[in-house]
Amino acid sequence: MDIPWWRDAIVYEIYVRSFADASGDGVGDLAGVRERLPYLRRLGVDAIWLTPFYPSPMADGGYDVANYRGVDPLFGTLADFESLVEQAHEHGLRVLVDIVPNHSSSEHPWFQAALRGERRDRYIFRDTTNNWQSTFGGPAWTKVADGQYYLHLFAPGQPDFNWRNPEVHAEFLDILRFWLDRGVDGFRIDVAMGLYKAEGLPDVGDQSFKSVSPVWGQPEVHNVYRDWRRLLNGYPGERMAVGEVWTDSSEDLALYVRPDELHQSFNFAWLQAPWSPTAFKKVIDDTLASVPFATWVLSNHDVVRHRTRYGTADPGTGLARARAALLTMLALPGSAYLYQGEELGLPEVTDLPDEARQDPVFFQSKGKLPGRDGCRVPIPWTVDPPSHGFSPGGVEPWLPQPATFAELSVEKQEGDAGSTLEFYRQALACRRDLVGTIPYTLEWLDSPEGVLFFSRGPLTCAINCGLQPVHLPEHDTVLLSSGPLKGDLLPPDTAAWLMTS
Repeated sequence: MDIPWWRDAIVYEIYVRSFADASGDGVGDLAGVRERLPYLRRLGVDAIWLTPFYPSPMADGGYDVANYRGVDPLFGTLADFESLVEQAHEHGLRVLVDIVPNHSSSEHPWFQAALRGERRDRYIFRDTTNNWQSTFGGPAWTKVADGQYYLHLFAPGQPDFNWRNPEVHAEFLDILRFWLDRGVDGFRIDVAMGLYKAEGLPDVGDQSFKSVSPVWGQPEVHNVYRDWRRLLNGYPGERMAVGEVWTDSSEDLALYVRPDELHQSFNFAWLQAPWSPTAFKKVIDDTLASVPFATWVLSNHDVVRHRTRYGTADPGTGLARARAALLTMLALPGSAYLYQGEELGLPEVTDLPDEARQDPVFFQSKGKLPGRDGCRVPIPWTVDPPSHGFSPGGVEPWLPQPATFAELSVEKQEGDAGSTLEFYRQALACRRDLVGTIPYTLEWLDSPEGVLFFSRGPLTCAINCGLQPVHLPEHDTVLLSSGPLKGDLLPPDTAAWLMTS
């Protein structure tokens, strides 16, 4: 049986604004990504996922798209994009791009026409509001000049499309074709469970992601992804789509990855699990029982970095746990998504000054919520201030970096056998060697309290979430560990890969 490339792929998320700046304006760009392709190839990933680079007023970091068939001058040109795709392919890297189908920018020509009273049926306008709230805080409705209101589940600058209008459906099929014709290997679909809203827009009591909510997860959305799957199947090279789907259960998640729908969906339950063997085991069991092609992710551009989540009181503990969680994740069946900078062990930047923040979550909550800027701070390439190699010359980056980033930079970690960067490189190389030789299935082994042992054929993964060292399970050799072992003992906050003959 031919195994599709994406089943076991390691995909690296690039938040374009914060990865590498080639133009020298303090903002990351496509040329900066292109220059760093050798770094990504050496890291050992299989594909890159680019966050939105389309023309946008940047009300939400580019997730408010004004033109779905272009490149914002902030990030370069369409020629820059085409060159990036070509060179990525030369390096053996696939390219996924973000598609944002739930909403557009309020500056999109369609919405501008709607404000003039033309073709409002492409969006969701009504004369009265319901009780829906914006995910970013405050009401989900904004009043326009003639007294009607429009729906925006996120920022006011992000009006929701009306997917009950076939014209919206046709438009996005054409947008997908535009980028597929330029060689992209697939799409990450933003808010993939949100396109349709319940008929009549009834009030909601508990605005969760449950399938019964009138806001999220309407059954009609599955017909969209069936059409998209047919389109993707018509292109050569195993083009694919992965959905950002927030659900309350792995059973709901599985509905999006049926054979004729999306290829993958993010498994946010793994990201949300606390540092607990019980929680980890439950997520693994639920996922593998429900989802045919599992995905695993620990961080992304919307959440607190997992080093900080796992050890807010002690940065050392947080880093040790982050490395152990990475090794455990890479031992699981399926594909893994990495977020830029996690290979450097970057923590969340929690002390950004208010005047530097740009996330609409911060503004719509009137400062009560810090927003997501702390995980979006540009990554450090060198030890040199002010931008640690992110921008050429003495340009300040669009978000300020802490001085501690110098010690976490690529330059500082490169060649240091004990560094997190070299650990990631080693782990990804080992995984690449193992993937074709071990079964896709997983078997749990007897393990002490606070610890998980599982095997995939000759590979055994052990992770110690407890407070005391434990004896390693039977093995012939230690392939890799996230931290130093003490003889035959696995210390707390450590994971190891073991091989048996």
